[in-house]
Amino acid sequence: MLLRGEPARPVLLTVADLRERWEQHRVDVVFNCAKRGPQRHTFEGPLLREVIADAWPAVGHRRRKDRARFLVAVTGGDGHHTVLSWAEIDADFGNLPVLLGAVLDGRSLEREGSQLVVPSDYCGARYVGAITSVWVGAHAMPEATAPASGTSPEG
Repeated sequence: MLLRGEPARPVLLTVADLRERWEQHRVDVVFNCAKRGPQRHTFEGPLLREVIADAWPAVGHRRRKDRARFLVAVTGGDGHHTVLSWAEIDADFGNLPVLLGAVLDGRSLEREGSQLVVPSDYCGARYVGAITSVWVGAHAMPEATAPASGTSPEG
């Protein structure tokens, strides 16, 4: 898994790195799969925010309002991807315990690759498997443009 983005140089992490370098959290999840119905699993791994903050301390030490501009995009080996806001996982905001799963139901994910685990989600659409990259970056402020004289924003 390649951890990359705006704050600093890319960092290559293995599932073993995720298991050995950070505190492990365990979460039992149930998510509704559209094709197979409810899925029950137990995941273990580090918190996504801790891995990012250790790789790029500048993200975690920014002022609160500045941190709220950051996005986290996760891509899996099958091309599936999702986006989270930093505020969802930041302890000062949403504080969601989003994991980089390194163990699934007691079995290491070394061969398959780590999995993004969003325990609060009802469906499993943001459970990205075989993570190939995690990108972190700040969302730029959109350009403010005034509508032309005599026109409304609705067109």
